[in-house]
Amino acid sequence: MTDFIVAIGLVLVIEGLLWAAFPHYALRMLEAAAEAPESNLRIAGAVAVAVGVFIVWLVRH
Repeated sequence: MTDFIVAIGLVLVIEGLLWAAFPHYALRMLEAAAEAPESNLRIAGAVAVAVGVFIVWLVRH
C-alpha cells in the first residue's frame, strides 16, 4: 500500500511540474487529446499501462 501511495505522489509531482513549468504546452496537449479519436486514446492508454507495468516489473524483479 505504501508503494501505491508513493506512486500516486510521483504522478502528481510529474503532472504538477508539467503545469507549473509549461502551462501553454499542457493546454496544447489537452486540446490535441480532446480532438483525437477515442480509439487512439484507448490505444495510447493501453500502451502506457503496459509500459508502466513492465517498468514496475523490472524494478521489482
